[in-house]
Amino acid sequence: MPGPTECIAIVDDDAGVRKGLARLLRASSFEAETFESGPAFLDSLRARIPDCLIADLQMPEMTGLQLQHQLARSGIKIPTIIITAHDEVGALERCMSAGASAYLLKPLELTVLIAAIKAATGHT
Repeated sequence: MPGPTECIAIVDDDAGVRKGLARLLRASSFEAETFESGPAFLDSLRARIPDCLIADLQMPEMTGLQLQHQLARSGIKIPTIIITAHDEVGALERCMSAGASAYLLKPLELTVLIAAIKAATGHT
């Protein structure tokens, strides 16, 4: 299990998804921080860089893929897991080539998500 300070950031425009994922991660001994948008998450990076990022692919202000690109342009390396309820042709390839550690479809299975987090953060 992760240490008590291992922080997972969740970026999703759906409040229910943010709340549910945060609850599941905290029950699995992770620290979880939630953000309603990519820009809100980017603003938080001045205070703290999380150990892993879970970002929704489809968000209105900034997509998960755009967030990945912004992080790369800024030179910020955060293991990123992209989640989506609407799989699109080519999205998996675009996200993985942009550096995503994993691409998962909603609804998420907790065991798959935890395994993806452990793999992304090197805690296999």
